[in-house]
Amino acid sequence: MAPRLCSISVAARLLLEGPGPRAGDVAAAAAARFYSKDNEGSWFRSLFVHKVDPRKDAHSTLLSKKETSNLYKIQFHNVKPEYLDAYNSLTEAVLPKLHLDEDYPCSLVGNWNTWYGEQDQAVHLWRFSGGYPALMDCMNKLKNNKEYLEFRRERSQMLLSRRNQLLLEFSFWNEPQPRVGPNIYELRTYKLKPGTMIEWGNNWARAIKYRQENQEAVGGFFSQIGELYVVHHLWAYKDLQSREETRNAAWRKRGWDENVYYTVPLVRHMESRIMIPLKISPLQ
Repeated sequence: MAPRLCSISVAARLLLEGPGPRAGDVAAAAAARFYSKDNEGSWFRSLFVHKVDPRKDAHSTLLSKKETSNLYKIQFHNVKPEYLDAYNSLTEAVLPKLHLDEDYPCSLVGNWNTWYGEQDQAVHLWRFSGGYPALMDCMNKLKNNKEYLEFRRERSQMLLSRRNQLLLEFSFWNEPQPRVGPNIYELRTYKLKPGTMIEWGNNWARAIKYRQENQEAVGGFFSQIGELYVVHHLWAYKDLQSREETRNAAWRKRGWDENVYYTVPLVRHMESRIMIPLKISPLQ
């Protein structure tokens, strides 16, 4: 169906622009259509791509899972290079205690060091079962946890900077589950144009099926607090060669190219991190 959509759109433009265009004119028109800032609002494409009306409800309600109330927090810690090993050891000694303590409604999803991307960086992903009330309950209890307060004080001496985001998970993605290793993980981060999250979700709800055969899809999230209109896709691969082969295989599946065609114009900036799990990470 995807090739037919493309041929119809080109034919429509030929009818609108008049008879007898030269080959160069056709190529230029097709390129202009692809890169046009008005492309995402094209009346013609809207005939074929179903959209949820973003005015009916917040995109967080439309796109997140209804059957769970999970809230996620992702942390990015930029570590002083000379302290990275000490930081990892300290983290591995303290964070599992919070993960295993039933009194804290939070759990570790994954812990990594960035291999390719920002160097000397740690990335932590937490799940709060129960949403914002669980987050606040956990934060209030940590204020009185002397071991954790000492951990934060010691950790602060090792950091250059840190930032975090609160995330919800897309309804059509897998919920992250522990994995045996060894694996490498890719965190692909997309910063979208404001107002395009619904269209992104609609397209990926159809496209995720093309990336499930090798169980590489780990989780998909979008930001709620912190930098907004940010999407994180988390993938697992055996190694870099497996990553290349898996991604190339997606392009041979009819329909994947259509997803890329419609979502690329929505992106302002994108970034890829290749990450190695820490010993304590449930995602190995």
